[in-house]
Amino acid sequence: MKMARALHPLFVTVLASCLVAALGLSADGAGAAAERKMVGVYELNTSLTGVLLSCLSFSPIPENGTAYFGGLIGRVANRISGARFTLDGKAYRLFPNDGKNTLHGGHRGFSKVVWTVKEHVGGGSSPFITLYYHSFDGEQGFSGDLDVYVTYQISNAHVLSVHMNATARDKANLVNLAHHAYWNLGGHGSGSILGEKVRLFASRPTAVGARIGGLLRRGVTGYDTNYAVDGGERGGLRRQLRRVAVVRDGASGRAMELWADQPGVQFYTANGLSGVRGKGGKVYDRHDALCLETQGFPDAVNRPNFPSQIVRPGQVYSHDMVFKFSF
Repeated sequence: MKMARALHPLFVTVLASCLVAALGLSADGAGAAAERKMVGVYELNTSLTGVLLSCLSFSPIPENGTAYFGGLIGRVANRISGARFTLDGKAYRLFPNDGKNTLHGGHRGFSKVVWTVKEHVGGGSSPFITLYYHSFDGEQGFSGDLDVYVTYQISNAHVLSVHMNATARDKANLVNLAHHAYWNLGGHGSGSILGEKVRLFASRPTAVGARIGGLLRRGVTGYDTNYAVDGGERGGLRRQLRRVAVVRDGASGRAMELWADQPGVQFYTANGLSGVRGKGGKVYDRHDALCLETQGFPDAVNRPNFPSQIVRPGQVYSHDMVFKFSF
């Protein structure tokens, strides 16, 4: 079934959680400030929703929110140092929302904008939904017009795939998209994930990740570290899927295996959660979830030794990830 409906930022957050698709329709205009109403909620796979943290409230998302629950992150995931960069000889200034740095695309990144539902199939063996967003030249300070698509699909009962692609229209763009899901294989609202076992197929942190790791040794509890996926730097804009991580919960017997085609992964243990009210009346606190955000390396535009995130007109950025669950 073909669709072209504007999607409220909250619904994008829910959709990016991949397991519940909530469709929204703009009333009398597609502007971000237009009044919106919910027109349907579609369960793609109820057996997976229990291991995913989500705030299923239909109140507006604050632009200064920092949890990014299930957010589709862009234009550039992670941090850009000094909220500035130079591209093709031109200097660009961004919105600093992480001290002096830009984090996850700025104060109004892709997780807080209106998306359009292009296609949705809720039944059958492989339900999916495809979203579209046009990011205009100068949005949050970034260069160039950009067309972005993302498809979430459930297949083989317990396999979730996410496909993202972006095309530069007129001039060079920076693109580094990510999926910011919070997972707890013991069940959302079941408490700390510190008893879960995580294996990363990433032998070293990036330079930025190493500095963050140093903070942990100085007393900050938990992980918020960027790692280089083994073999992940090869292939330019087109890379092969590689195994990134395996997570196991001994108490429930559940496991999650993540494959992706990006050079890096941000491992985050929800250090900043505190008293967040989630679905089903659950309350989420520090270390009640973990995130595995596959992506390019942080601050790549300012680090010529990192794989490039520049997408020029005619080029297509692509990011694929596959989550395989066993119960």
